[in-house]
Amino acid sequence: MRPLPSCRRKTRGISLGLFALCLAAARCLQSQGVSLYIPQPTINATVKQDILFSVEYSCHGVPTIEWTYTSNWGMQKIVEWKPGTQANISQSHQDRVCTFDNGSIQLFSVGVRDSGYYIVTVTERPGSSQFGTIVLHVSEILYEDLHLVAVFLAFLTAVAAVLISLLWVCNKCAYKFQRKRRHKLKESTTEEIELQDVEC
Repeated sequence: MRPLPSCRRKTRGISLGLFALCLAAARCLQSQGVSLYIPQPTINATVKQDILFSVEYSCHGVPTIEWTYTSNWGMQKIVEWKPGTQANISQSHQDRVCTFDNGSIQLFSVGVRDSGYYIVTVTERPGSSQFGTIVLHVSEILYEDLHLVAVFLAFLTAVAAVLISLLWVCNKCAYKFQRKRRHKLKESTTEEIELQDVEC
């Protein structure tokens, strides 16, 4: 007994569907040869703080890791390296960046100018890469400003206290000087009166 033509078409359709599904899965797996995870996509920091841009990646081979920085001042490359090899750090970030084999970097002594977008790209081979972004906000340290104001106010208070003490001492000295002068004046007046009495 021969199978019906409609059954053949159905079987062929299912086969083609499965083949297409397998192709899509293979493409999906191929494009996901690199996976990247960023635990902290936004970082708030203060001036002079050391910041860790933490990432985790997984891939089959040894990838190339690249970090770039984008802000109002433009875009610039920070560092590029392969795990286990020496990092190629840009001149603008020399002595300010430390790299780790897991793809993370540490930026030392940040300033307000370091605020911006930090983009990490992990490339295993051409066509197989992943990228992620970390946003950094760096603000001035307000409590240090308040500390300076407090120190300045304490200094002004101390100066005012010294000046008030000096004024008090000067006032006491002036009072004693006037008292002695009055006493001498009184004595001289008394002597004059006695002399006048004697002459009379």
